[in-house]
Amino acid sequence: MSDIFNVKNTITVDGKEHAYYSLPELCKTYNNIETLPFCMKIVLENLLRNEDGGQSVGKQHIEAVANWDCGAAPSQEIAFMPARVVLQDFTGVPSVVDLAAMRDAVVKLGGKAEQINPFIPSELVVDHSVQVDVYGREDALDLNKKIEFQRNNERYEFLHWGKHAFKNFVVVPPATGIVHQVNLEYLARVVMAADVEGELTAYPDTVFGTDSHTTMINGIGVLGWGVGGIEAEAAMLGQPSSMLIPQVVGFEMTGKLTEGVTATDLVLRVVEMLRAHGVVGKFVEFYGEGLNNMPLADRATIANMSPEYGATCGIFPIDQISIDYLRLSGRDEAQIELVETYARAQGLWHDEYTPDATYSSKLHLDLASVEPSLAGPKLPHQRISLSGMYDSFGETLQTMTKDRKAEIKGKDRFDAEGGEQEQAKTLAAKPNVAKEMQFDVSDVRHEANTVFSTVNIDDNEHKLRDGSVVIAAITSCTNTSNPAVMIGAGLVARNAAAKGLTAKPWVKTSLAPGSKVVTDYLEKTKLMDELEKIGFYLVGYGCTTCIGNSGPLLEEIEQGIEDKDLVVAAVLSGNRNFEGRIHSHVKANYLASPPLVVAYALAGTVDIDLTTHPLGQDQDGNDVFLKDIWPTSEEINELIANNIDAEMFHKNYGEVFKGSKEWNAISSPDSQLYPWSEESTYIKNPPFFDGMTMEPQGIPDIEGARILGLFGDSITTDHISPAGNIAADSPAGLYLQGRGVMEADFNSYGSRRGNDAVMTRGTFANIRIKNLMMDGKEGGYTYYLKGDKATLQDGEQMPIYDAAMKYKEEERPLVVLGGNEYGSGSSRDWAAKGTILLGVKAVLTGSFERIHRSNLVGMGVLPLTFKEGESIQSHNLDGSEVLSITGLDNGESEMATVTATRADGSTETFDVHVMLQTPKEREYVRHGGVLHYVLRHLASDNKDAA
Repeated sequence: MSDIFNVKNTITVDGKEHAYYSLPELCKTYNNIETLPFCMKIVLENLLRNEDGGQSVGKQHIEAVANWDCGAAPSQEIAFMPARVVLQDFTGVPSVVDLAAMRDAVVKLGGKAEQINPFIPSELVVDHSVQVDVYGREDALDLNKKIEFQRNNERYEFLHWGKHAFKNFVVVPPATGIVHQVNLEYLARVVMAADVEGELTAYPDTVFGTDSHTTMINGIGVLGWGVGGIEAEAAMLGQPSSMLIPQVVGFEMTGKLTEGVTATDLVLRVVEMLRAHGVVGKFVEFYGEGLNNMPLADRATIANMSPEYGATCGIFPIDQISIDYLRLSGRDEAQIELVETYARAQGLWHDEYTPDATYSSKLHLDLASVEPSLAGPKLPHQRISLSGMYDSFGETLQTMTKDRKAEIKGKDRFDAEGGEQEQAKTLAAKPNVAKEMQFDVSDVRHEANTVFSTVNIDDNEHKLRDGSVVIAAITSCTNTSNPAVMIGAGLVARNAAAKGLTAKPWVKTSLAPGSKVVTDYLEKTKLMDELEKIGFYLVGYGCTTCIGNSGPLLEEIEQGIEDKDLVVAAVLSGNRNFEGRIHSHVKANYLASPPLVVAYALAGTVDIDLTTHPLGQDQDGNDVFLKDIWPTSEEINELIANNIDAEMFHKNYGEVFKGSKEWNAISSPDSQLYPWSEESTYIKNPPFFDGMTMEPQGIPDIEGARILGLFGDSITTDHISPAGNIAADSPAGLYLQGRGVMEADFNSYGSRRGNDAVMTRGTFANIRIKNLMMDGKEGGYTYYLKGDKATLQDGEQMPIYDAAMKYKEEERPLVVLGGNEYGSGSSRDWAAKGTILLGVKAVLTGSFERIHRSNLVGMGVLPLTFKEGESIQSHNLDGSEVLSITGLDNGESEMATVTATRADGSTETFDVHVMLQTPKEREYVRHGGVLHYVLRHLASDNKDAA
C-alpha cells in the first residue's frame, strides 16, 4: 500500500510497534479533518490506507472526504473496503453456497478452486435456525435444539465442509447466541492489528454483515452496516464496495432518562424522529452530554435499529464507556490498550475536549422527554405511548375489521346500537365496576367490532377475542442482550409471581437471550426462576420470533382465530413487526421492551390501558396494576453492578468455536470442490453461472417485456423474499413434496436458502403481498398474459412463479413495478436472487430502500425509478401493458425511455431514472452481477499468470 501523502506513523502497544496512517498528519494539509464527524474520519482512514493509484482509490477520493462538504448532496463515488465480514446462517449459508459454486465456475473458466477464498476475516454465527416449537416447559431448550439439528443437518454438514475448505473463515456453532451480540461481546476488535505487506499495521475495525442489524456494532464505535449476501461475498473476495460519500446527520442527546423508562422506549422515539427527518442513505452519528452516562448496551440498542430509522448506520464514538465495556466483556488487556492508544493517536477518541463536529443536519432529543412506548401494529416507526395504546388499538381494530367476512351473531359481540354500548363504555372506564359485575375489561372494549371464539386449552374454556395476545416473546438482538431491560423483565416477573399472576393460557411465551452471558446473570440473580414461574422458559439462543421463527400456535388457537377472523396480537422485544412476518395468523404486532412483553403476557390482551387498568387480581382479589410490579432503576442497576463481570464472558467465549456434542458429531467431506448431492433439498448448486463465458453481456435495451407484478408503496423484502413457513399448496411446497419431503419436514424458507429451486418458487409468495393486478387479492399471484394483445380479463390467474416460468419458456423478459420505499426492511439477498431467477430484467419503482437496490445491482437487475410526481397510477398502468425500455446506452445513460403498449395498440411513453450510481455498479450489471465480475477477473488473472 502506498503513502502518497507521507503520513505513515507508528505507535507502540504491548511492546510492539504498529504502523498506522495518521489523520492528524493529514490534517496539517487539510485542516477540515479536525471537525469531520467520527464516522467520516473512519471512512477517510479507510481510503488513505487503501489508496492504490486510482484503480479503486486515488488521491481525488481521499481529498473529497478530507474536504467533505457536509451540505452537498451525495455525488462523489468512493470505494470502501471493510476489515471483516460477519454472516448469520440464513444469509450466510447461501453466501457459502455461492462461494462453493464459484469454485466450480472458476475451474471451468480456467482458474483454480483455491482462488476462491475469503480475503478478509469472515465469521459466520449460526443463530437463525432455531424455532420456538416447544415453549412454557423446562425442557424447551433441549427439545428445540434437537429439532433444530434434525431439521438442519444437511445445512450444518455443508457449513462443516466450508469451515475446513475455506481459509479465513470460521463458524460459531448453534446455541451460542445472536450474531450481533456475539459480534459485540466477542468478535469485534474495535481496532484491528494485522500484517499488511510485511508490516504490523493498526487500523479501525470496520464490518459488513449479511444482516441489516449489523449496525448494532456501531454502539461500540465500529463502523459497519448490513449488506446483501452478494455484496458481502464480493468483500470476502477482496472487492471494495462502491458507495457515494454520504451526508451525516448529527443526533444530539442531552439529559437522562426518567424513572421507569427503558432503552427500548428511547430507541422507539429515536426511530420515530429519524424516520420523520429522513435519513435513508445517510449516516447518523450520536453525540452530546447525554452519552456520558449512557451504558454501552443502551448505545447498542439504538445502533441496532438503524435499519428501522432508515440510515446506513447509527454510530457512537469511541470513549471511556467503550473501553470499560471491552474490559467488562473480557477482552485482552493488550487489545484494550491498542484500542485506546490508536483512538487517541488518530483523533478518534471522544471526551469533553473533542472539537465539535460539523454535520449535514442536526436533531436534538432531551432524554427526559422519552416515555414508555410500543410500536405497531405493522411498522417499527409507528410509535405509540403506553398511555395511548388503548385508544390506538381501538383505531387499529376498526381498520382491520372493516371488511371482516366472518358472520358474527348473538353473544359473540355487543350490540353497537343497543343499550349495551353505553354499558360497555361505562365498564371500560371503570375497571373495578367491571370486576364486580364479573366482566373482564377486555370484554367491553370496542364493542361494535369486538368478537370472540371459545377455545379449549388444557380442558379449560377461554375466550379468545380481538386484541388477545397470542405471542409474547422476549427475543431479538435489540433487547435480549441489554442487562437493564432483561433484569427489568425478570423483576417484573418476580413481583407478578409474588402476587399470584401468570401469563394467560392462550399466550405463547418464549425467552431467547442474545447470548449465554444473559442466562448466567439471570440465573445468578435468581430471576430465571421467576420468569419461568409466569411462563417464560428458555427456548433457545437465536433470532426466533423476530424473523418469523415463532413456531406454531396451538391448533385450538389457530382455529379460533380463523373461525371469527380475529385480530389477535403479538408483543415482542424485537425490531421488526412487518405484516405477516411474526406469524401468519397474527395481524397486529407490537414492539416493546422485555418488561412490557411480560406485562402484556400477564394481561393477555393489548386491548387495555396498562397505565390505568389492572393486569389482574392477586390472591386476595385486589387489583394489581403495572405500577405495583414495575422495578426501580436503582434496583436494576444494583443487580447489574453486583452480578455481571468479565468472568462470565471468559467462561462463555473461552471455547466459542468448539460447539456442542451434536455439532461436533456432524461429518463433512474433505475436498476443495463441494460434492453436490442431487438428493439434497437444502444445498443445491445454483444456476447463476450456467453458460457463463469470459465476455460480459452488457446492458442492452429491454424489448417486449411483460409486467410480472404491480405493487404499491412500502413493499418490504419480507414481501418479496421467501420467509417463514412453506405452505403445502405453494409452488415451493409442491416442489418439496415432489422430492419426497413430508409437510412436517418442510422447515422454513430461511433454512432452505441454499436451494434455489425452493427459494425462487417462494419469491413474491408472501401471503400478505398485494399484486395490484389482482383486484385486492392477497398472496403471490399474477396473471399470465399470452401474446402481446391480452388484457387482464384474458389472463390466466396463477402463482407468480408459475407465470414466470411460462414467460421464460417464451424467452420473454419481465419487469416488476412498485411504489415508494420498495425493498425496505431486512437485507435479504434472496429478494434480489429470486427476482433475477424469475427472469426479471428491471425493477421500476417510486423509490428504493438502499440495501435492496444495491442487491438488485449485485445480481445484474436494472433498478429504475419514476420521475418525481410520476407513478404507476399517473401513467394509468394496470399490468397488462407490454413494456420496452430504451436508451440505456449500456448503462451509461442516467435516463431511459419506457414505452408501454396496451392491448388496443395505444401507447404511453415516459422517461425514468437509471439508478446505477457509480461506474462500478454499471460494471456489475454489465457482467450480470458482482460475482460474475469477480469470477471473470480471477479467471483472467490466472490465465495471465500462466
